[in-house]
Amino acid sequence: FLAAADGLGSIAIDTTQLNMSVTDPTAWATAMNNLGMVPVGLAGQQLVTDSICVPGFDPSLSMMTGITPINPMIPGMGLVPPPPPTDVPVVKEIIHCKSCTLFPPNPNLPPPSTRERPPGCKTVFVGGLPENATEEIIQEVFEQCGDITAIRKSKKNFCHIRFAEEFMVDKAIYLSGYRMRLGSSTDKKDSGRLHVDFAQARDDFYEWECKQRMLAREERHRRKMEEDRLRPPSPPAIMHYSEHEAALLAEKLKDDSKFSEAITVLLTWIERGEVNRRSANQFYSMVQSANSHVRRLMNEKAAHEQEMEQAKESFKNALTGILTQFEQIVAVFNASTRQKAWDHFSKAQRKNIDIWRKHSEELRNAHSEQLMGIRREEEMEMSDDDSGDNPSKKLRVDDSALAAQAYALKEENDSLRWQLDAYRNEVELLKQEKGQLFRTEESLTKDQQLQFLQQTMQGMQQQLLSIQEELNNKKSELEQAKEEQTHTQAMLKVLQEQLKSAKELAEINGHDETQANEINVLTVALVNQDREKNSEKRSPGLKSEKEALLIGIISTFLHVHPFGANIEYLWSYMQQLDSRISANEIEMLLMRLPRMFKQEFTGVGATLEKRWKFCAFEGIKTI
Repeated sequence: FLAAADGLGSIAIDTTQLNMSVTDPTAWATAMNNLGMVPVGLAGQQLVTDSICVPGFDPSLSMMTGITPINPMIPGMGLVPPPPPTDVPVVKEIIHCKSCTLFPPNPNLPPPSTRERPPGCKTVFVGGLPENATEEIIQEVFEQCGDITAIRKSKKNFCHIRFAEEFMVDKAIYLSGYRMRLGSSTDKKDSGRLHVDFAQARDDFYEWECKQRMLAREERHRRKMEEDRLRPPSPPAIMHYSEHEAALLAEKLKDDSKFSEAITVLLTWIERGEVNRRSANQFYSMVQSANSHVRRLMNEKAAHEQEMEQAKESFKNALTGILTQFEQIVAVFNASTRQKAWDHFSKAQRKNIDIWRKHSEELRNAHSEQLMGIRREEEMEMSDDDSGDNPSKKLRVDDSALAAQAYALKEENDSLRWQLDAYRNEVELLKQEKGQLFRTEESLTKDQQLQFLQQTMQGMQQQLLSIQEELNNKKSELEQAKEEQTHTQAMLKVLQEQLKSAKELAEINGHDETQANEINVLTVALVNQDREKNSEKRSPGLKSEKEALLIGIISTFLHVHPFGANIEYLWSYMQQLDSRISANEIEMLLMRLPRMFKQEFTGVGATLEKRWKFCAFEGIKTI
């Protein structure tokens, strides 16, 4: 039980007093059997392996460092091998104590459920205790998991146990599901099924918070120490100006080892405004001392440049030697790949030789490119040296400081003159750019205005053309309408005359109304023929999809009414589909298509009626 609860098979030595004799073989065998271990003889044999025990440790000697002989029943000791993997179920054994016995649960049942572990949990809840269980029996069972600091037992068969450390709680959770029986009694009050779970205690949470705060303080302290260690040192304090300090500073400026510190102090004094009429001569002497270090610095720079040139030369020579050796290695590989030697190598050897040859060629090419780059840089430096003289070389050749100062003044004068010329050129360029900007802005505005006017003129011309086309169309339509009006008036007059003559003939000859109707039909047919001729001359087309839809609906309606329908009946039917359509619009549409629709007059006098018929199929039949 203890080894499976530990989960690591580690040895934790505890010096608590033992309740059994160490030298009793029967007691040892019983204890080992209870733990699921094979009993081991005591005479001349170790209880554990040499890898676990201290090397050279004699179990009979109890005086060595105060360690008692190893006992597998010591609380906190685990001599069982590490537990099996998590996917294999752990087989729990019977646990025998002095006052009670713990029987394991059924291994086929699922493991008992537990609540979420609170932070810093050291307290467990133990439920299902026997009614006759005392606090001593509870302590006897659970002290094997670790040191118990407090037990709070309730009257309702449960208690709370607080351990000294958090890992002891995991050992106590292992006992969840065991059946506890006091002694050998079979009374119901002497048995119960244990349920061990995590408990939430304020003391545990408070200690956990204190530990977290302590860790946070240690982390902050560590970070602060790290920041202090990595922080750059503060600059030294600059003393205030005085004649004594100025004299000491002048001596430091002459010393090469103290020049950096002294020049910082001199710069700070000048920036503070310590230079006045009284101290001007002293500051001038210090500035002159600072200027005397220019030649020294230039000589040091030239020396470092010379060392760099020597290092470059040595590096170039070494690189040349390496490249030569690479060439020899590549030549060896190329010779190995020839037919004479290549046939004697195995397939694996050929593969390795090929890989090595490719790798060597890549390295040789890289080194050769690097060497060529160094040579190109040297050629460029030599061309620069030929084109102009180097001031540092001149200063190194000159021996006197006067010549160096004269050369420095000359260089300064030249640089000032060049700066002045550059400023003049910049001013002239700025003036030219300013004038060009003004001119470009004006030309841009004029161009934009011209483009805008041209676009407006083009738009107006297009509008005028479209208006002229519309006007011409309207004129042609008006002329056509006038011609139709005159033609219809003439036809009406002819019809009126024919009607009058027909009526007179009917009254004289006594003809019936059917003859008059036939006359009317003939006259209408003549009118329709004339209209068809006129329409063929004009041949107007459909203007929109709406007109095509109206023609289709009207054709279907009139085809269903073979005797025709008047315009009012047709208009009432069309209004159900489109309420905005008018009778005049329908009549004009029918008159535009004389090949599809024809008009007939029926009746005499007050019963005279004008009807429209669908005649498109008649034209197809005649054809």
